[in-house]
Amino acid sequence: MHIVLTNDDGIEAPGLLAARQALEKIGDVITVAPDRNRSGVGRSITFGSTLHVEEREMADGVLGYACTGTPVDCVRLVALGLMDFAPDIVVSGINHGENLGDDITYSGTVAGAMEGIVIGVPGIAVSLSIGRPWHQTVEEDMPLENELHFGPAAEFTARLAKITFKGLPRGRILNVNAPNVPRERLNGARVTKLGRRFYKDELIEVRDQEGRVGYDIYNNPPGHHDENGTDFAAIRDGEISVTPVHLELTDTAAIEELDSWNVGDLLETGLK
Repeated sequence: MHIVLTNDDGIEAPGLLAARQALEKIGDVITVAPDRNRSGVGRSITFGSTLHVEEREMADGVLGYACTGTPVDCVRLVALGLMDFAPDIVVSGINHGENLGDDITYSGTVAGAMEGIVIGVPGIAVSLSIGRPWHQTVEEDMPLENELHFGPAAEFTARLAKITFKGLPRGRILNVNAPNVPRERLNGARVTKLGRRFYKDELIEVRDQEGRVGYDIYNNPPGHHDENGTDFAAIRDGEISVTPVHLELTDTAAIEELDSWNVGDLLETGLK
């Protein structure tokens, strides 16, 4: 099995290293990740400027590739043949922070896995829930590296990848979130649905030393609705959450309703 590994925390992230070391036990892994932190970039791509890729030695001495682009760019480069490596599955992570509920639409981690759908292979996005809001990049009050338990999530992901490669229906990815606890404190794993967030951000005016006005709009940890069967509930209960996700965005239930609007007539009628 040929595994493309990426992330949005950057090539030097410990979670990426943990994932690569676990995945190497089940297949051939090529690691292509952004050269810097690209958290929150979603499915953004780089155009209008040239991408650069260079070999980068990871913490254990194994070579990976650092890319100046986004997680999506990283996966696409491999799919287009840059490294002569035909991917069978895409794994993205392990992210330093959860990607639960509505947050996945912002996530570069999830976007990296979703690119698997585009290139026609399964994808898995993996995140470690450390209580960090998706938009928090400041390391203050974050767990130290030796308090981040990537090992259980990495081993689980490797086992899941073997099943996913053979059995996941086309056009889907799996979004995995693991509690930040040692293996002996995990209460299991379960399949879940995405929960729902509610956001509590405020518009705060900020002035720099030159007196220029700026705005801080991502400043309060988001909440979520308590509902059984969700990814939030699994993390609450100390379980790994596995959520199937696809890119079919059409609201088929609304098509009949919108047909009654006679939108075709709008070309012929003027504004009143």
